[in-house]
Amino acid sequence: MKQWRGKYRISSARLQHYDYRTNGAYFITICTHQQVYFFGECLDGEMKLSTMGAIVQGFWYEIPKHFSFVSLGEFVVMPNHVHGILILNNTVETLQCNVSTNAAQPEQSLQPVQTLHCNVSTDAPKNEFFSAISPDAGSVSTIVRSYKSICSKHIRLAFPAQNFRWQTRFYDHIIRDEPAYEKISNYILHNPASWEDDKFNHSVKWRNENAQNVENRCGDVAICTAR
Repeated sequence: MKQWRGKYRISSARLQHYDYRTNGAYFITICTHQQVYFFGECLDGEMKLSTMGAIVQGFWYEIPKHFSFVSLGEFVVMPNHVHGILILNNTVETLQCNVSTNAAQPEQSLQPVQTLHCNVSTDAPKNEFFSAISPDAGSVSTIVRSYKSICSKHIRLAFPAQNFRWQTRFYDHIIRDEPAYEKISNYILHNPASWEDDKFNHSVKWRNENAQNVENRCGDVAICTAR
């Protein structure tokens, strides 16, 4: 665990040395803080969205309008998390430096160009630290961060007393091939139907923890039941 200004910082959960701007499909899971049920309830295998749930659903479908290189796969809102597939299709562009030495005709240098940020600094350790922790433009992390931010903004405006928060991190899985894509798509589609056994379902956690407590106390659940 790294430190910055004397404070520990949790290391990234992303795959080390992998460029998350790479074209491909990514399975994304984003949870609410402490997995609170903000987004509705799942009854009889169907999601009944709350207003918060409708907000996060709506903004997910807006992602391609703001990131033109992104298309969407399957997506679902669950009571305390969302699952979705992001498909990146970045095109490589050639960047040109429009620096003109013709002082007599300055208007020639006023062509529309992409704005570039210069990261030259004499404060190398600080610069390297922020470079390491900042998401790259066009990356999965940038897309998810923007999505979480706009959802939080609108939910807090609508429900200021609810103290809505996302979990700080999110989960990702790089989808490597077509069979994996199909398997994950089916998992997302059928997630509401399997909610009773979902690891994010609090009742499932309670059952598992309760069973573990019984086993710890008795040493053997079968023996405990027999008694």
